[in-house]
Amino acid sequence: MNERSAAPGGLGLVEKLVNTLDLETGADALDTPQGRAPLGLTEDDVSGARELRESLRAVLLAHAGHPPHRTVTPLGDLLAAAPLVVTVDPADGAAGLAPARDGSLAARVAAAVAEALVAGTWTRLKACEAADCHWAYYDRSPAGRGRWCSMQVCGARAKMRRYRAKGA
Repeated sequence: MNERSAAPGGLGLVEKLVNTLDLETGADALDTPQGRAPLGLTEDDVSGARELRESLRAVLLAHAGHPPHRTVTPLGDLLAAAPLVVTVDPADGAAGLAPARDGSLAARVAAAVAEALVAGTWTRLKACEAADCHWAYYDRSPAGRGRWCSMQVCGARAKMRRYRAKGA
């Protein structure tokens, strides 16, 4: 659906997780081993991954100025169980954040969100305005006011609906 390039840094993980569900077709990549593998998930991880995915989608919709698509567990509640530690590279002194105890999906997402907060990129990760899409995308527009994952698909559909609603 999306012709945009992947989100930078750890936000790529968040984008990849949110985009495991195609709302238009109902296809869920988490249903298959091939869809879980890029996220390092097992079948036992699927329920928690789905809950995290929808909480992330709600936040990404908020980043784009839209209400949540449904009631979800607040993202902060899910990430609170994933403590982080500061890591320092002895070679160059670069500091970063990493999961404190495990490499769970929630811990990796928490690290990615923290990294994006520091970089100032967190609010640029958004969910498409189209109700049948809500695909995650990184908004690279100069003003940060992108609305759709794809101008050629979702943007064009929205503009056509507005045009037709005018009775033209």
